[in-house]
Amino acid sequence: MKKLILPFLLVAALAGGTIFLKAQDSDKSSPKPPAAEKPAEKKKGDWKKKKKQPPKKELYSGEPIKALIITGGCCHNYLFQTYALGSGVGALANVDFDVVNMGGKGTEAEIEFYNNPDWAKQFDVIIHNECFAKTTNQEYIKKITEAHRSGIPAIVVHCAMHTYRDAEVDDWREFLGVTSKRHDHQSNYPVKTLVADHPVMKGIPDDWVTAMDELYIIEKLWPNATALATSVSEKNKQAYPVVWTNDFNGTRVMGTTYGHSDDTFRDPVFIRLLANAIIWTAGKDAH
Repeated sequence: MKKLILPFLLVAALAGGTIFLKAQDSDKSSPKPPAAEKPAEKKKGDWKKKKKQPPKKELYSGEPIKALIITGGCCHNYLFQTYALGSGVGALANVDFDVVNMGGKGTEAEIEFYNNPDWAKQFDVIIHNECFAKTTNQEYIKKITEAHRSGIPAIVVHCAMHTYRDAEVDDWREFLGVTSKRHDHQSNYPVKTLVADHPVMKGIPDDWVTAMDELYIIEKLWPNATALATSVSEKNKQAYPVVWTNDFNGTRVMGTTYGHSDDTFRDPVFIRLLANAIIWTAGKDAH
């Protein structure tokens, strides 16, 4: 299986994003300076290079956060989601994205990217947005969770909660901070904030109602996880976590079960939530 690791700008181009390059004016009719005219003499300090400053962003303008999006599998428009996530977050925070899109569009895959024991080490945060429910290989799953157990922060989005759902071991679920094996129908779900002062919830309105999305049924919130927001099932009227954090052996993990539809990734509130999560999991929330 061929590995596909793409810088974000290439993904944007493949997803239909337009990249504008500003070219220099090459108007040949412009007059040239007289041949006898000499260029102005350079002053002593002219060649000193100015230190390039990171672009000013609303949420975070420090040194670029190195983020890796891992995506692929069934049921979702991952190319669009990746473009919308990267471009939307990039407008709010100084984040450099790389992308791994592997495993096809089925429900079972073992992507070769994880075979490198150092697969996560060059990144500040990993964003898991893949969907492989029927993959059950315990040793393969541990290749992923051990990288995070060793200190690489993570964000887990939507179908990441059902990835490795059929596995008998709990490694992935302990890493996620939740156990979920089914979901309700798509609807516009009101979101109730539980911990308004957490950095992940910064700027998230109290009256946020999702775009059309699925509500995942959370069977278990693991002991080191903290629910930050909930939504109520239209079927059984119970509230379930939809945004949470998890302390995975001292590693920061943030999760959200929303992220099914393209419209969710068009929602500026959802994009702000992910931007906040990237900043927080990477430990840059104090900047």
